[in-house]
Amino acid sequence: MSTKAEATIEDLYQVPGDGKAEIVDGEILLMSPTGDLPSSAAFEIAVSLRQYSRRTKLGRAYTDNAAFIVNLPNRRSFSPDAAFYIGPRTGAKFLEGAPVFAVEVRSEGDYGRKAESRMARKRAEYFAAGTLVVWDVDVLVEELVRSYRADDSNHPIVFHRGDLANAEPALPAWSMPVDDLFA
Repeated sequence: MSTKAEATIEDLYQVPGDGKAEIVDGEILLMSPTGDLPSSAAFEIAVSLRQYSRRTKLGRAYTDNAAFIVNLPNRRSFSPDAAFYIGPRTGAKFLEGAPVFAVEVRSEGDYGRKAESRMARKRAEYFAAGTLVVWDVDVLVEELVRSYRADDSNHPIVFHRGDLANAEPALPAWSMPVDDLFA
């Protein structure tokens, strides 16, 4: 019987090539790069969040590959595609605690029964860690944003092209056009 040591935050700092990864179920979970539309959509969201941060002087926007360290039974970190965080700066170290708003943009492999189950579990873990709103952004198939709130996590608000999507209550008075995700 072999026993495998659980991955540590120090292991996360040592991921080869500074790749995107999370610690889930005691293991380093490497995440593949993404393509054109998912990447540009995440960037558009981060730019809008940065504008919000500058306007309100609250928190900071983060792009893909920022690591947020949490202490959950089966998860030690998140690396959303875009996020808004109100905690203290940590210099070159990973951020401590969950973002108040996290964005997960679907890539080609994020469809089907297994993917839906994996994403639902991750949303529940975001909420358990203190995230208030999680967006599930689909720019490839349905062209919409599902906004899940911690206080009603089973009933997302759905935003379509032509709508202004928001992240209430995490980010009061912030919204962005869904159409910007396709610019």
